Amino acid sequence: MLNDIVILSNGPGEVTTWVRPVVKALRRELGEESQQMRISVILSPCPHSTGKEAAIALSYPEVDRVQDAKYFNQFLFSGKTQDNWDWQDQGIVIFLGGDQFFTLLVGERLGYQTVVYAEWDARWYRWLDHFAVMNSEAIAKVPQQYHHKFTVVGDLMAEVIEEGKAKIPQSPNPPIPHASASEDKEAQGNVTVGLLPGSKSAKLMQGVPLCLAIADYLRDLQPKIKFIIPVAPTLELDTLANYADSDQNSLIKELGWSSGKLVSPRAEDGSSYLITSVGTQIELLTEFPAYNHLLKCQLCVTTVGANTAELGSLAIPMIVLLPTQQLDAMRSWDGLPGILANLPLLGSSFAKLINWLVLRKKRLFAWPNIWAQEEIVPELVGNLDPQEIAERIFNYLEHPQQLAQIRDRLIAVRGNPGASQKIAQIVKSLAKY
Repeated sequence: MLNDIVILSNGPGEVTTWVRPVVKALRRELGEESQQMRISVILSPCPHSTGKEAAIALSYPEVDRVQDAKYFNQFLFSGKTQDNWDWQDQGIVIFLGGDQFFTLLVGERLGYQTVVYAEWDARWYRWLDHFAVMNSEAIAKVPQQYHHKFTVVGDLMAEVIEEGKAKIPQSPNPPIPHASASEDKEAQGNVTVGLLPGSKSAKLMQGVPLCLAIADYLRDLQPKIKFIIPVAPTLELDTLANYADSDQNSLIKELGWSSGKLVSPRAEDGSSYLITSVGTQIELLTEFPAYNHLLKCQLCVTTVGANTAELGSLAIPMIVLLPTQQLDAMRSWDGLPGILANLPLLGSSFAKLINWLVLRKKRLFAWPNIWAQEEIVPELVGNLDPQEIAERIFNYLEHPQQLAQIRDRLIAVRGNPGASQKIAQIVKSLAKY
């Protein structure tokens, strides 16, 4: 009987978009047997960690126990967890973020079988037991004699629809930009723009004041627009507000972008808001996941990362921002570039060089564009001007047919949900009852 499933993960994105759907699918697929199954999540260090990943993983009802990343090295070298967990004779280690080599080490130490979810590259395939890969490209890089270990499961990022219990509307809410007629003024309240500045410090430093400045300019063009920020579960409202504070974020004064203050909660409705210096209000949503709120948006403004995959899977039109005013903000590269970009002291210099080289190649950054191998949602890269971005958004709102075209393209290229269920089926097939 399979008693223990150990999930290895690391950063905030992996814990929220990979671990969550997989643990749900494991309980669902194993049915009655899951009552005797124990799911443990062990986190490894991540340069983008917020320190809340353990608490988030433990909040999932399907998870029985979690070990924080700060105890990972102790476990890796001694085999003992901080709380001295016991282990059953049979189990499976599932890789859902971090370094694939950890899966090999932990599997050997516990004597468990191993399953690795790999988006692009599969490593250590000679010794690991099975790979659940996003597409056949990962298999093509592997010698033929190991292909029997591989199963194409699809993209875990596409699970957001199923896991969020969200239904895609048949057509986007028609934004009405003109304020000349009274009925148009009333309808303007239905126009919602989502702002997703990121969840990591380097992105928030630029993303928050840039988004606030865009909101200020857009409010001048369209006074009745509603703005929302779905706050990442790894981020406290006070922390988010610090990036909008010109006394704590030097980029605001340096670049002339907007500042804001936290109003939490607002007395009349209990909601939390950021209020810019000119009075623009941005509602802060702490519900997670916030898919039902996002689906009300005519358009979202987002940074690169998992946000683009989630919005793409929900078929929400977006503008993707990659400001280069602070060139060392992106440090989440895989392999050696990621290691160099996150080195103490020298990391910032390496990050600037790596990002400069990457930007010169003019590669695609948003997940929907990567899926389509062409730009179907705009990617704005460079020294971004919030006024120009606001005018571009306003133009989209005046021409809803353009938003509808983007939405149709997103529907056409998004992955089908089901990767988590296929991973659960692999685990079930490997389990010995």
